[in-house]
Parts: sequence; structure tokens; C-alpha cells
Amino acid sequence: MMLPAALLLLGGLTAVVAPRLLARADWADREPVLALWVWQCVVAAVLVCCALSMTLSAAVAWQAVRGHVFAPAPHAVVEAYTLGTAAGPWAATTAVALACGGVWSAAMLVREVVRARARRRLRRAELLVRAPLLPGEEPGGGLVVLEGERPDAWWLPGAAPRLVVTTAALSRLKGRQLNALVAHEEGHAQARHDWLLHCSAALAGGFPQVPVFAAFRDEMHRLVELAADDMASRRFGRLTTALALVELNEDRGVFGPCPTPQAQVPQRVHRLLAPADRLTTARRLRLTAAAALVPVVPVVVAFVPGLRALG
Repeated sequence: MMLPAALLLLGGLTAVVAPRLLARADWADREPVLALWVWQCVVAAVLVCCALSMTLSAAVAWQAVRGHVFAPAPHAVVEAYTLGTAAGPWAATTAVALACGGVWSAAMLVREVVRARARRRLRRAELLVRAPLLPGEEPGGGLVVLEGERPDAWWLPGAAPRLVVTTAALSRLKGRQLNALVAHEEGHAQARHDWLLHCSAALAGGFPQVPVFAAFRDEMHRLVELAADDMASRRFGRLTTALALVELNEDRGVFGPCPTPQAQVPQRVHRLLAPADRLTTARRLRLTAAAALVPVVPVVVAFVPGLRALG
């Protein structure tokens, strides 16, 4: 029973230490795509720790599970993991609790996806009312222009993804600014940022008392915008992208002293206008490889007793 407890301890330590290290890192805003990858690896490591602890606890508690998990393993390896029967009740309790957590996580993800699809269907129905198809026009066009006094634009994902732009946005954005806006929304679509937001929202909503999941959700919302900004700025320039952000959000009060839900927009504009130097290629590769090893650590820990038993 020591190994499942060690894995849970490792998962808890990762959940506490990793977000603090990422919050202190000075490169996350400079490399948002890399920061997204690191956050995903950290959360994956926490989930792998829980999954391995559940599996090994179930193997300790129930002979049927043990037979499936260690079917091809030598007897010495099986004995190295079971550690007797005294821990049976605790192992069963741990396995059931972690299994319930896994089922709850899956249910929260399904709920988040269902809600997102319902919101998309509602928005598509509103689009048909506000922008009906013209005679002979095929449904599923990539661009929809809506009459509106407020400048706005958003990407509507789905089987037939569409970019929605209001007439106020078209009148404010000129030339390359409009192209930068389109590139920003295309960046979200190409990177499938909607799935990152679904998963982070599901974990944060299912386990609101776990700080790492709440931080994961908040950072995903922030970093996906920075990554899309970078994609647009690489194609049309930082100044053009920053001006497009200002034109879209100037009337929303985001540049005033009072905080708003779009309070990160001024920071995004400042980041585009005064960019910090990117990390070197070698350092980006090192951070990418180091992050990829984080979910591997609990797997290695889980194999230690078996490797010792094999000598």
C-alpha cells in the first residue's frame, strides 16, 4: 500500500509546486505556446498519479483486478506490489474514491461539451435569424457579417466553423487590421483551443477545491489569447494586431481605471507594442523536453518495485 500512497503524495506535490514555479517563471508571456504545453503536462502528471494509485490500490484490494493487471508478470513482481493483505480495506477505499473521482471528471467533461454544443446551436439559430441565408446561398459559409453597433468578432467552432463579424467591427478595422483579426480567430481554430478550455473548465468545475485545476483554467483562458495574438502578429505585424485589439475594445471601458471582464486586453496590447525577447531555440527545446518528462515520472515510480523484484 506504500506505492499508491507515494503516488498520491507525488501528485499532490506536483499540484502544489508546479503552479508556483510557473507563476514565478518570466518566460510564460513570451512563449505562450510553450506555457500551454507545460501546463498540460503538469495536469497530466497529476491525473496519471491518481490513475496509477487507483489501479495499484485496486490490485492490492481485489484478486480479480490483480490478475488482470499483473497477468504476464512473474510471481516475485506480483508479491512486490501486493505487500500482503493487511492494507486491503484501505486499498479498496482508496481505489473506490479515486475511481469515483475519475467518473466525476468524465461526467464534468461531458457536461461541459454538451453545454458548449448547446450554446453553439443557440448562436447558430440566432445567426439564422439575424443573418438569414439569401436565395441560392449554401449554408455553412466561413464568414458571417451581422448588423451591430458594437464592434465584435468571434469564431463559432463546430462541423461548419464560421467567423462572425459585426458591421461596426468592419467599419472600425481597416485593411490589415481586419486581416489580423481573422488570423487571430483562425489561430484559435487551428490549435483547437476550444478543447483546452473545455477540459480545463471541466476539471475546475468538478473539483473547485483543488487550486491547480482553477489555476489551469485561468491560465488556459489567458494563454490561448496570447498564442492567437502571436499567430496574428507573425503574419501582419505587432502594431497592426495591437491596433485591431484597441479598435475592438475601446468602447468597452477596458482601458479605464475600473476592472472589467476584459481586463487582460491592456496587458495584451502592451505585450504586442513592447515585446520581450523570445527564448533561444535551445532553451525552448529543453523546457519542452523537461515538461514532457513530468508525466513520465509517476510511471517510472510505479515500475520501481517490479524492477527491483526482477533484480
